Amino acid sequence: MARSWLITGVSRGFGRVMAEQLLAAGDAVFGTVRREADGAGLSDHYPATFRMAVLDMADGPAIAPAVDLAFAGMGRIDVVVSNAGYGLFGAAEEASAAQIDDIVAVNLTGSIKLIGAALPHLRAQGGGRIIQISSYAGQVAFPGASPLPRDQMGR
Repeated sequence: MARSWLITGVSRGFGRVMAEQLLAAGDAVFGTVRREADGAGLSDHYPATFRMAVLDMADGPAIAPAVDLAFAGMGRIDVVVSNAGYGLFGAAEEASAAQIDDIVAVNLTGSIKLIGAALPHLRAQGGGRIIQISSYAGQVAFPGASPLPRDQMGR
């Protein structure tokens, strides 16, 4: 039985691999990307089963409309995967307050807002699953592993 998925961060990493494997298995995916070009390969290869929206998880007010678009476009979403995020390493004094706000917005509050926006849809359709992807670095602190801005990691 084919399922439908909403996955944030399908540009690369776990989100990209997950989307590719699910699409290859016959499931439908609504994925989010930070830049439209990042989803082109999936759109080209799976035009009937892949849809996407441009969404930066640091843009809190844009999250609920993207979730609404996903549910409207898919009709039903069986699984919501909160995957988008990034991790960076460096000295704490190298990060500005704005840069720290950005990583917290993407990795924490963006996920909270995503799930909050998805829950009314999941309740209305009678159920669904939520998967939250994180990293070990989100659980344990390491020396020299302070947040650095996304632009310093080549994103």
